[in-house]
Amino acid sequence: MNVLNKFKFCLLAFMMIFALGSCKSGEEQENITDVIVYGGTSGAITAAIQAKKMGKSVIMVSPDKHLGGLTAGGLGWTDTGKKEVIGGLSREFYQKIYDKYESESGWKWESQSDFGNKGQGTPAIDGEFRTMWIFEPHVAEEVFDDWVKELGIELYRDEWLDRESGVTVENGEITAIRTLSGKEFKGKMFIDATYEGDLMAASGVSYHVGREAGSVYNEEWNGIQTGVYDHRHHFQVLDNQIDPYWIPGDPSSGLIPKISSENPGVKGEGDNKIQAYCFRTCMSNHPDNRVPFPKPDNYDSSQYELLVRIFDAGWREWFGKFDMIPNRKTDTNNHGPFSSDNIGMNYEYPEANYERRKEIIKEHEDYQKGLLYFVANDPRVPKETQEEFQNWGLAKDEFIDNGNWPHQIYVREARRMVGEYVMTENELLQKKPTPESIGMGSYTIDSHNIQRYVDENGHVQNEGDIGVGLPGPYEISYGSIIPKKGEIKNLVVPVAVSASHIAFGSIRMEPVFMILGQSAATAAVMAINEGLSVQDLPYEKLRLQLISDGQVLKLEDQIK
Repeated sequence: MNVLNKFKFCLLAFMMIFALGSCKSGEEQENITDVIVYGGTSGAITAAIQAKKMGKSVIMVSPDKHLGGLTAGGLGWTDTGKKEVIGGLSREFYQKIYDKYESESGWKWESQSDFGNKGQGTPAIDGEFRTMWIFEPHVAEEVFDDWVKELGIELYRDEWLDRESGVTVENGEITAIRTLSGKEFKGKMFIDATYEGDLMAASGVSYHVGREAGSVYNEEWNGIQTGVYDHRHHFQVLDNQIDPYWIPGDPSSGLIPKISSENPGVKGEGDNKIQAYCFRTCMSNHPDNRVPFPKPDNYDSSQYELLVRIFDAGWREWFGKFDMIPNRKTDTNNHGPFSSDNIGMNYEYPEANYERRKEIIKEHEDYQKGLLYFVANDPRVPKETQEEFQNWGLAKDEFIDNGNWPHQIYVREARRMVGEYVMTENELLQKKPTPESIGMGSYTIDSHNIQRYVDENGHVQNEGDIGVGLPGPYEISYGSIIPKKGEIKNLVVPVAVSASHIAFGSIRMEPVFMILGQSAATAAVMAINEGLSVQDLPYEKLRLQLISDGQVLKLEDQIK
């Protein structure tokens, strides 16, 4: 081979190698998605939709088989707050619900006129705004599924983050996440929209579990709240005279079930305990659309001895939170001193591995199913209560692949990020201004009970239930959905937000999660476009985009 031919051969080989290298680089680029949303909650869905609407590639990686979290998991009696501050995609969801019930096919088990129009602080069906705030679980799930499909969002269901080694971080940025099935997802921006904050925690971002002491953020309602009695979910409604021992007055006989032997702690101090969980059960009293309450395999009627004593003391509020949703169904929530909230049995849940979480969820399911079976069948239940309850059962046409039982437990709080800005009761009560609003909340500060114990007089008491009214809607800071500067640069957290325990008690409402999901995706997309970390994104540009997309950031922006 002469010199010229050698040169041509070498040049051709070099060009081929270069071309192959360029092709590989292009393939790698194609495999990097702009926005990866981890979660299947309502906030995850609005995040994915917003990213898609802004022209970015997006993948939803959902550990859940069913989309929508609590919104599609039984919480149809929406915690609306002031509806005028619910804007953007969150409002669009409730408009889509409205459209579903405009059709006659939406009213199978009753007529719309028979349903009435009662909602939580607002009409259930708002013709003026074409929104509907009260709905059945399966209708919410249909709306979410249709919405995601309509926009062509790539969705992976039942994919669980490998929390031990499934998050790749390089130079302060997440580059990829891997699920337990072995699937890997590379992205430019990541959004953790889970209730638990699993991606946030696995990436090394700061977070907190439990109640901070009141002194940490100068709050009145944080920390242990012994002696505070709200919502009638306590024993003061019975003059606090329920004996906790198997043999009344005899501590040596042992405590009856569901009462802790621990000291509740000192008022105002912090602890690692969280609000009680439950399932928002969907019941029906239509004879053709109800199934009897099932008896758990491990049913033990002695677990409900405390309820017997409450009934014997004269309590008759069993039906106090049978909130009616369309088609003669309920969104049934906790009510009273002993109810569906499984107090004190969820403390491990936020940090537990998946197997332990499944055990905790199963224990909650058995407890609550057993409770329903007990009231429907045990002879110690007051006759008038039992006879009325026997007209009810689980709704036959809801959660049909799960024995008519909700597929989502109500994770009222788990981990909460400690981010660039921590929302506290002071912002919610308007004692302190909120910087850089990305949306608004308006629901009462609401914590469910956290522990049940024996008080100093030898009687049963609940602790942790708080209901604090607000002077009006409040702003939520951009800093509350992004990690602290110096931590992860390309992660946004719209559900396990940076808030104190007591502030989270209001922020944790489903319409707000949808608002924050949209704002999180907007910030993620703009950070990509600007080539910046989420911490360095200019707020003014973000604000203008959010307003353009229909978000309500200040009270003067409210929808009228």
